[in-house]
Amino acid sequence: METAQSQQQAAPGAFTAFARFVLCGGGVGLASSFAVAALASWLPWVLANALITVVSTLLATELHARFTFGAGGRATWRQHAQSAGSAAAAYVVTCTAMLALQKMVAAPGAVLEQLVYLSASGLAGIARFAVLRLVVFARNRSQSAATVRTVRPLNAAVARASAPTDPAALCRAA
Repeated sequence: METAQSQQQAAPGAFTAFARFVLCGGGVGLASSFAVAALASWLPWVLANALITVVSTLLATELHARFTFGAGGRATWRQHAQSAGSAAAAYVVTCTAMLALQKMVAAPGAVLEQLVYLSASGLAGIARFAVLRLVVFARNRSQSAATVRTVRPLNAAVARASAPTDPAALCRAA
């Protein structure tokens, strides 16, 4: 019972989880933006973004499992797969934004590219937070909450079973 209650208490509220998400995911995303820019000097931008997205998604999912959402340990393969789905959607958003920039501006500078990339990543990140919190890491919280709800009625049933049933004994106890 103690473990289930401590796991339930370890799951942070929405504001705390979002702040941690911004810290972890934003930090990984910021580092990724520089990594994409560096790698894009050797590879096509779309390929560089894909490679960095894969690596950063693996890292961010581990950080979110351990720190952001209080899942209580390493991310499972299922959580990695679900997180990869939301990262794929974010990849499409960043690629679309960068392709639109290249269509609108013939030779965008590095600062403008970073601004567009980080803006698209930020918008996609807000959607990713919702998906990760409500879908990917929600199962752990609901399982621990169900465990706590199951344990409490059991304790009440044990207390009722051990309580005296004789009305005279109840009067003496009071």
